[in-house]
Amino acid sequence: MLNISAILLGAGESKRMGKEKLSLPWGKKTIFEHCLRTLLRSRAGEVVVVLKGPMEEMTLRMRKKKVKVVFNRDYKKGMSASIRRGIRALDSKSNGILIGLGDQPFVKTQTINALIGAFKKGKGGIIVPSFKGRRGHPVIFHRRYEKELLRLRGDTGARRIMDRYPHDVWEVPVKSEGVIKDIDTWEDYRKELKIKR
Repeated sequence: MLNISAILLGAGESKRMGKEKLSLPWGKKTIFEHCLRTLLRSRAGEVVVVLKGPMEEMTLRMRKKKVKVVFNRDYKKGMSASIRRGIRALDSKSNGILIGLGDQPFVKTQTINALIGAFKKGKGGIIVPSFKGRRGHPVIFHRRYEKELLRLRGDTGARRIMDRYPHDVWEVPVKSEGVIKDIDTWEDYRKELKIKR
């Protein structure tokens, strides 16, 4: 059986917001904790959480079964540094690497499970959700792309790998807009919090 390891990226600098956005309240939890809970409820075999450094309260709450917490001291080098740090902590037996963003609290567990299902059926080596034709996150990469992921540099995600291997990309159309929505600014946060209430 194909096993999936998830990486949840939480070491961004929140430049556009000017404050650590992942620790902002989202219901009874923080934005980041909500994203983690969504992944933990999914069929992913483990979740590797990548943080900037030891945030004691958050880290303690994350010490759960299936969760590994690692720190990316090179977070100023961009998202690629967090992806590399997460990959190095993965279970060597997993076949797929799911990369999730810590500022996407709208992603649903059923969406993640649909992506995992497509991966396990061998639909493609790169599984990406799309909402109304627009690609989003999280994305699953077969382990054969590990070296390519480790070669990424700067504040870029893995889009260039998808561009390089379009024949191996499988889009999974979803009904949830959450795959293309994130929290980047105070305006985003206030607006979505109002809708959520």
